[in-house]
Amino acid sequence: MKVLVTFAVEAEFAPWRRLRQFSQSDLGDVRAYSAQVKDAELVVLLTGVGGRRAWAEAAKVIWDGNVDVCISSGLAGALREEHRPGEVLAAKGVYATSRKKVIPSDPALLELARACGAKIVDAFYGVDHVLVRSSEKCDLGAKADAVEMESGDVMLEAVAFGAKVIAIRAISDAVEEDLPLDFNRVTSESGELSIAKVLAQAAAHPGSIPKLIRFGWQSRSAAERLASVLDAYIQNLVATDIMKQTTEVSAT
Repeated sequence: MKVLVTFAVEAEFAPWRRLRQFSQSDLGDVRAYSAQVKDAELVVLLTGVGGRRAWAEAAKVIWDGNVDVCISSGLAGALREEHRPGEVLAAKGVYATSRKKVIPSDPALLELARACGAKIVDAFYGVDHVLVRSSEKCDLGAKADAVEMESGDVMLEAVAFGAKVIAIRAISDAVEEDLPLDFNRVTSESGELSIAKVLAQAAAHPGSIPKLIRFGWQSRSAAERLASVLDAYIQNLVATDIMKQTTEVSAT
């Protein structure tokens, strides 16, 4: 049985990588890591930023139909005041980027997420660019609880190949916060954040540096909390009937 967890960038995955022993996976040109958890194979895929890129990278792992459970994870921006930085949310559904479609999370996987410390919310909203201004986030608050860029597209692909899916993300920035920089301009060709571009923007706007430091601290703390929840989640997942039922369906 195989569990796939996707993150956009290395910084989101790093705390979990320190917490559990992962080895680099030989899966062709994708950035993936693996670990054995009891009888389950755990694969972590770094997709890069953006729904289209995430869909394309996830497809390389999912296409053979051997993924039983797919968890789209990482950080997200809050769209409502009740969701605070550091909280881990699990969404009942995700609006896929550039599609008028909601991809539902598996109900049993949601209940397990609740038991492992995640807060269950109605929806994540997928966008094709980073929302920098608080006003942009406030406008979407009527539609969803948090905003991100990859989950809907990853889950859409996984469902098409028979996997159970869920989106679990940690909040990096509150709805009332503007981001300290325009992160749409600091992504490298590989889909990772470019430190050189971040430093260049910071140098050009020195007044943003204190806010950038605060945002970095919030993001790191959120990723650490997410790692703790995910590790407990995976350990419980492989020990439950959810996994057994999935395996039985896959075998028929």
